Amino acid sequence: MQPATRTILIGGTLSAALAVPVLAAAPATMDVTVTIPQLKVAEYHKPYVAFWVEKAGAPAKTVAVWYDHDMKANEGTKWLRDVRQWWRASGRSMTFPANGITGATRAPGTHKISFSRAQLGALAAGEYVLVVEAAREVGGRELLRIPFTWPGKAGAGGRAAGKTELGTVSVAFR
Repeated sequence: MQPATRTILIGGTLSAALAVPVLAAAPATMDVTVTIPQLKVAEYHKPYVAFWVEKAGAPAKTVAVWYDHDMKANEGTKWLRDVRQWWRASGRSMTFPANGITGATRAPGTHKISFSRAQLGALAAGEYVLVVEAAREVGGRELLRIPFTWPGKAGAGGRAAGKTELGTVSVAFR
């Protein structure tokens, strides 16, 4: 496929025009919006949440993990294995805290995280699934899957709705 060209005039004259290739820009960011529902329970704990990308035949790529990393002696990591599917897919091979991936647990509400093309750039073009899993102490566990195509097209995305530990999770490209 040939890139398009744009004519640039230098000094306002066509005789000095240059043909410069213009590559179609793929979206630079994948935005993920996650709703953590307010639960009416006697003992509420913020959920641990893991986000990873899967492609058939390829290893899972963790893109974010929310957990209680403020506990003394990194104690919060011992409950990461409760986020079971993620733990089996890639969590147990990670060292915590993981720079650029781990962050604090979130309170109920809507939260947006963004992944740059640089963070996802190593992904080969193709069909993927963003998997979001939440687990809560004295609570439940929930996993949602949202298929997407990489590289994404601006305005494209998908969504899934949880029933207990997660509310709506959506993916959008810009």
